[in-house]
Amino acid sequence: MAVQLLILRGVPDGEADEIRALLSEHHIDYYETPAGSWGMSMPALWLNDKTQLERARGLLAEYQRQRQSVARREYEELKAQGRQRTLIAMFREQPLRYLFYLALICVIIYFSISPFLKFGQ
Repeated sequence: MAVQLLILRGVPDGEADEIRALLSEHHIDYYETPAGSWGMSMPALWLNDKTQLERARGLLAEYQRQRQSVARREYEELKAQGRQRTLIAMFREQPLRYLFYLALICVIIYFSISPFLKFGQ
């Protein structure tokens, strides 16, 4: 019986390709369900053989540790070089966008709590 290994929603294409290659390299039989034309279905990787689940999860865990290590190293290198983007730098790039988002958040908060503020009157 098939068993779900990994939900692919939000997974970058490059990472999904690396995971597919990892499973193929270790001769783990899998198939993929796509998101569908409108993205309504659940994209996922499924194993055909439930007995391979623990082995596949172990491979994925090791892959994620390696990927995290590489990402952390890249982040530290960018930070040391002073090229890591900060919130202030992103605000300086598009100040109107962030001010719009801040105003939108304030409006949503106001409409969310205003019935409770007027409740006692």
